[in-house]
Amino acid sequence: MNVAHPLLEVYPRLYQHYGPQGWWPGEGPLDVVIGAILTQAAAWRNVELALRNLKAANCWSLEAIRQLPPDDLAAIIRPSGYFNAKARKLQAFANHVHHHHGGDLAAFLNQDAGALREELLSIHGIGPETADDIVLYAAGQPSFVIDAYTRRILGRLGLAPANPKAGYAEYQSLFHRSLPPDAGLFNEYHALLDRHAKERCGKTPRCAGCCLREVCSTGQRSDALTLQD
Repeated sequence: MNVAHPLLEVYPRLYQHYGPQGWWPGEGPLDVVIGAILTQAAAWRNVELALRNLKAANCWSLEAIRQLPPDDLAAIIRPSGYFNAKARKLQAFANHVHHHHGGDLAAFLNQDAGALREELLSIHGIGPETADDIVLYAAGQPSFVIDAYTRRILGRLGLAPANPKAGYAEYQSLFHRSLPPDAGLFNEYHALLDRHAKERCGKTPRCAGCCLREVCSTGQRSDALTLQD
């Protein structure tokens, strides 16, 4: 790979160390959409419980979600946390697809990435991260997902935007400017960053033996302090 930006050097190091991640951890676009909404402020293991509950309750379609009384839907997805708010979000999504796309999720997702993302952001409860999860993992279109793990790693690498108040769009722009617009690459890169944050680059980084240490400003400072000692 021709290294034109440090982000292009980070990716092969992560991939060589961790291997392919096989994301999204679901089965098909509907699974991704529901999971993306339920995983807001929730651990994935709790989301999986809620997904199993939905399937066991025969509530595994947008139409079923749309027609279910809100309190009943909230009770089914209770393991995901914030279940009343998430029930409203799921039903807002289901109602939107019903009214604007005849209930056809495939037709909704089969749009240009920019138009799809803009429409997603118009739906109650869908913010930038959730929208990009759906664009990337359900529609298979290149829109890089930014989460807290990504922000943390970029900051430690010394690659975060210069503006200390940078928001979601500025972080995403770093990837969109620096990487080819390839959904497979975006999928794998985001998954690898999350894996790295969980296993190595936690709230307290474990720099010894890190696969990014040679290209990481935090790791290099750690090396310098070790030499001084």
